[in-house]
Amino acid sequence: MCGMNAVRSPMAEVLAKKMLPDDIFLASAGVHRGERDPFVDAVLAEEGISLGERHPRSVDDLDDAYFDLIITLSPQAHHAALEFTRSMSVDVEYWPMPDPTTITGTREQIMAAYRDVRERLKVRIGNRFLPPDTPSKDT
Repeated sequence: MCGMNAVRSPMAEVLAKKMLPDDIFLASAGVHRGERDPFVDAVLAEEGISLGERHPRSVDDLDDAYFDLIITLSPQAHHAALEFTRSMSVDVEYWPMPDPTTITGTREQIMAAYRDVRERLKVRIGNRFLPPDTPSKDT
């Protein structure tokens, strides 16, 4: 979960789907629905993956409101998730990720910021969900 479901959370969703077993249900959403970010498509393409036809969605757009775990990637999303789950039995973890949309400069400098988020997400997903010395399904 992130603020706009345009950069960090859809990137995390697609990376987790690539790395983790297929029987794990994954969905990402934002506090609000943002606009699709072409830099996300570019850095995912470098990994051989894509968002496909997926577009940003808000928590209200999800078909199911039951989750075992919600991972938040921004302060706004974390506060919203804690409020959303007050009366639910669900774990909420906060994985603070930098917002690459705040970076200005050349295209390569901006891409480097998006790559940094992608790589941070891969490490966090692997550390949290894959046992040590277990390759993800993409290796």
